[in-house]
Amino acid sequence: MSSEPPGEAIEILLVEDNPGDVRLTEEALKRGDVINNLHVVKDGVEAMRFLRREGEYEDAPQPDLILLDLNLPRKDGKEVLRDIDEDRELRRIPVVVLTSSEAEEDIVKSYELHANAYITKPVDIDQFIDVAQNLEQFWLSIVKLPPNDE
Repeated sequence: MSSEPPGEAIEILLVEDNPGDVRLTEEALKRGDVINNLHVVKDGVEAMRFLRREGEYEDAPQPDLILLDLNLPRKDGKEVLRDIDEDRELRRIPVVVLTSSEAEEDIVKSYELHANAYITKPVDIDQFIDVAQNLEQFWLSIVKLPPNDE
C-alpha cells in the first residue's frame, strides 16, 4: 500500500476457486515490480473467515487489496461484498472484482455493493497477465489508500 515504506510486502487476498486463474494471477504478480504476499482462499465463506481472522486464519494479516471472483461456491462474491460493506473493520479495504461475468446486472450490483473496480477476466493468457500487472501497478503503486490500522 502507498503508506508502506518502499520494499515492504503488500498483502493481497485472492478469492478464487479456479486453480488455473490462481496460477495465472500468481504468475502475473511475480512478474510485477511490487513485492507482495498473496493469500488465496477458494470460496466466500473462507474469505470471510480470513478477513475476520477466524479459526485457522487467526494470525492472517489484514489485506491491503482483495481480488474477488463473483462465481464462488458456498458464498458468492456479491454476498462477500455485502458482508465486507456491512463490517466497519473491513469496508476500507479496496475490493476489485475479477470475474468472467460480463453481465450488466453483475457489474451494477457489484458497484452498488461498493466494489472499487470491476474487471472481466481476459480469456487470453497474455492479456490476463497484463490485466493483473496493471491492476497491481494502479492499486499498489499509484492509488493512495488509507493506512492499515494494524
